[in-house]
Amino acid sequence: MHSRILILDFGSQVTQLIARRVREAGVFSEVVPYDVGTDFIRDYAADGSLKGIILSGGPNSVTEGDTPRVPQIVFELGLPVLGICYGMQAMAEQLGGKVENGKVREFGYAEVQTTRHTRWLDGVADAVLANGMSLLKVWMSHGDKVTALPQGFEVILANEACPIAGMADETRKFYAVQFHPEVTHTVQGRAMLNRFVHDICGCSADWNMPDYVSEAVEAIRQKVGKDDVILGLSGGVDSSVAAALIHRAIGDQLTCVFVDHGLLRLNEGKMVMDMFARNLGVKVVHVDATEQFMGKLAGVTDPEEKRKIIGREFVEVFQAEAAKITNAKWLAQGTIYPDVIESAGKGKKGQTIKSHHNVGGLPDTLNLKLLEPLRELFKDEVRELGLALGLPREMVYRHPFPGPGLGVRILGEVKKEYADLLREADAIFIEELWNTPSPMTTEKGEPMSWYDATSQAFAVFLPVKSVGVMGDGRTYEYVVALRAVQTQDFMTAQWAHLPHELLGKVSNRIINEVRGINRVVYDISGKPPATIEWE
Repeated sequence: MHSRILILDFGSQVTQLIARRVREAGVFSEVVPYDVGTDFIRDYAADGSLKGIILSGGPNSVTEGDTPRVPQIVFELGLPVLGICYGMQAMAEQLGGKVENGKVREFGYAEVQTTRHTRWLDGVADAVLANGMSLLKVWMSHGDKVTALPQGFEVILANEACPIAGMADETRKFYAVQFHPEVTHTVQGRAMLNRFVHDICGCSADWNMPDYVSEAVEAIRQKVGKDDVILGLSGGVDSSVAAALIHRAIGDQLTCVFVDHGLLRLNEGKMVMDMFARNLGVKVVHVDATEQFMGKLAGVTDPEEKRKIIGREFVEVFQAEAAKITNAKWLAQGTIYPDVIESAGKGKKGQTIKSHHNVGGLPDTLNLKLLEPLRELFKDEVRELGLALGLPREMVYRHPFPGPGLGVRILGEVKKEYADLLREADAIFIEELWNTPSPMTTEKGEPMSWYDATSQAFAVFLPVKSVGVMGDGRTYEYVVALRAVQTQDFMTAQWAHLPHELLGKVSNRIINEVRGINRVVYDISGKPPATIEWE
């Protein structure tokens, strides 16, 4: 049985980063809304595998009456607890301390100093001061602050703006910090979370993907039995790894339905069929539903509506194919953990940024149970699992591709003409990224291409025309935007500073080789304020 850490989500936009950092430490973690209730938490802890609880940050103020509170049972289980930002303030308020609106707010880079030695932070430092205490470079994001400690707590971190930047009751193993150790801007954040889960909570590092394969295979066999499973294969990393895992578990009981909705990348259909049907021996039904999807999308310009239409049509195609497989009882999907968290929102106070076509919303008429073998995994874990299953690295580390495909990379109405132009432009961009070395190297010192050095790169079709000149003639043709970002967690991202020579070559090739495009622009927006995808 794996050691587990439970994370109560109070609405922070970076809560899932806490879970990822804990997973990276080799410990299983799970995010649940703060208001799951006493019974849920008690049951979760009943088998003894729960070793600690982390309270996330959030946008609310505990100084207001009707704002989120920590279930009291959290403080009564005898388990270590770590409060982060709002989690620290809620802990302080509920255990008898005091929180006030701060006169000085802190948003961004800050430095804090340890004020006493603790089992949690001893030896964790960006610099050691003359008095033997540690200096830590951290990321703050708060207006309120703790001004009086609960009984049994001592100050462990401080700076001028926030005299109680961290507190601890080491007898009960309760710790709290005002900053965010989960974000990369807190330099020693990973070390802090590692120390908490291993040294304070006593978790063993028993969570890894090679070992997880046998667990997942057995779980699928137990769940499915002798039933047949139908899976929607998109060619993306998630559905591909799901297919390989399920096939490892139940073999020919799995039938994959590969739906060509007319919104795939260049030659993607052939690549998918070659990999799965020919190389892995997986049963794959290839359905060309281009006309069906294009017909439904005609005249639709709203991004959310496009996503919903594409999701709905996928379900219809699955229904039609499932009817042909008489023993099909399960619909498998490549849903991963961030999909689940985003689509569920952030407790009662959260907001869904965009819907995911592969999470929920399945009609009762489908008459299939849902099988989501990757539902507990983050993207980096899915990639590691894919390698452990023997999938080729170039497929496993392919850049993310949205479920609705090019439908959300064509702004406004989706037309076949637009999709064809975008496919060609996108393929040129990706080819040149692969062919151009970057200054970055792998952990082993091996050179990386610009494709490897970017986290996601693609072209976007803009439904506007601009005047151009080719030879002695005037052109009036479409525009594409290139987008390339670098990120560690996809929660925030920076635009990739691609060499001008590379961008110039890509632009020149697209304009010369893709008839119908005469202008190429480069997107230099970060996330936030922009999202990575344009729709």
